[in-house]
Amino acid sequence: MSRPLDRRAWLTLGGLHLGALATGTGPNLAALLAADGAARGPRPDADFSVILFWANGGPSHLDTFDLKPDAPAEVRGPFKPIRTNTVGVQISEHLPLLAGAADKFALVRSLHHNRAEHSGGTHRFLTGYPSVAANLNDAEYPDVGSVVAKALAGRDAGVPAYVANTKAYGGGPGYLGSGYAPFMPRPNPITSTGANAYDPVPLHLAAADRAGLSLDPEGTVTLRRRDDLRRTLDSLPRALDDSDGPAAEFGRHQRRAVELLAGPRTRAAFDLSREDPRVLAKYGNSDWGRDLLTARRLVEAGARFVQCQANVRLRPATGRITTWDDHSVNCDIFKAYEERMPVLDRAASALIDDLYQRGLDRHVLFIFCGEFGRTPRIAYQDSSRRPGRDHWPRAMSVLLAGGGLRMGQVVGATNARGEEPTARAMDSNCLLATLYHRFGIDTTLQARDRSGRPNPILPECEPIAELVGHRPQG
Repeated sequence: MSRPLDRRAWLTLGGLHLGALATGTGPNLAALLAADGAARGPRPDADFSVILFWANGGPSHLDTFDLKPDAPAEVRGPFKPIRTNTVGVQISEHLPLLAGAADKFALVRSLHHNRAEHSGGTHRFLTGYPSVAANLNDAEYPDVGSVVAKALAGRDAGVPAYVANTKAYGGGPGYLGSGYAPFMPRPNPITSTGANAYDPVPLHLAAADRAGLSLDPEGTVTLRRRDDLRRTLDSLPRALDDSDGPAAEFGRHQRRAVELLAGPRTRAAFDLSREDPRVLAKYGNSDWGRDLLTARRLVEAGARFVQCQANVRLRPATGRITTWDDHSVNCDIFKAYEERMPVLDRAASALIDDLYQRGLDRHVLFIFCGEFGRTPRIAYQDSSRRPGRDHWPRAMSVLLAGGGLRMGQVVGATNARGEEPTARAMDSNCLLATLYHRFGIDTTLQARDRSGRPNPILPECEPIAELVGHRPQG
């Protein structure tokens, strides 16, 4: 019996003619996926997609999904845990609707990494790699959404593969280039800085904003011609040496973006006026409710990775921030959670219920998390002596719902003070490995960075066995 051809054999046989070279002489990610998928791995799942509700700033695991009622007062905080509809699972008293849907989600309480600054932590969590810079605006390595967009390059869904409301601090396409950045209807550049009090940028669009997505045929042609001229002038010096390199990749992305903006499926996905009023009411009269409903409409239309920052303007008496960076110098963390959690509870539970009612739970995965957790010990740094918690990457909680994964369970545990995992301690890369596993993306495949060095999509890490249905190793 003949053995399957390995990757080297496929390279030798010219199996990479399906893709172009990304940089230098190295094969790009799309080509490697084509060769490797034919040789030994699954192709990307045509139905799988992710909605990432990103609590940038870092939500407190101790006050949401991993409460410690028996810990000392300086650790446990004022909130009480409540039982859910799943035996043995408890969450915050301010999340009663989610408590009634615990059979439809899973909590992972034992992820950790080693970066305690916001952009460095975001970069580490979303790319799987530690950044060289500590406070970087833009990613050095590609984040998960950009990898997915690259892996799915060439498919024609009529909707951008990667959509976001705005840019994350420390996120982005990294060395893959701007051709694989998310499509953002109205981004705000300040979201990619160390600011934490900017106005929230909703994913949903009002009628006036939706009109900006619509281009008449003549406008499309005009933009395309303008882009062709600019692209030709910008890339001419490199075109002589590299006719299919980064400049050409970017040009193809721009051309495709113009066509998508003119397409009816993208416009329709953002049009919440097409929704049943009862569905709109279920999500709640909030930006978060409309954002998550828009995200559901986008993945139904064909988007594969939708990322939305979960920012909200607090009452002035509570704090000055819109992110989840709940130091005492920024806000009273417990008053902030009393404002945020009821809105999160309604919007997230509505989305989870919606996914299950529509049969989307088999293919659409909803995730709520941020770049890290918060310190077990409550701090009182502000002159007002209001309470807060600081950055804590040694333990965090992640909520996941749907995606064809095993729900109704808690994976891992932390110690009595929520300081570090005591069961199933896992690098946060295990979550990325789980996503790539469901997308059918082989994480050992390599792309070349700007210096020409090959890098695997993800450093070695296994999918979370309890979620994908396998026994954990070790």
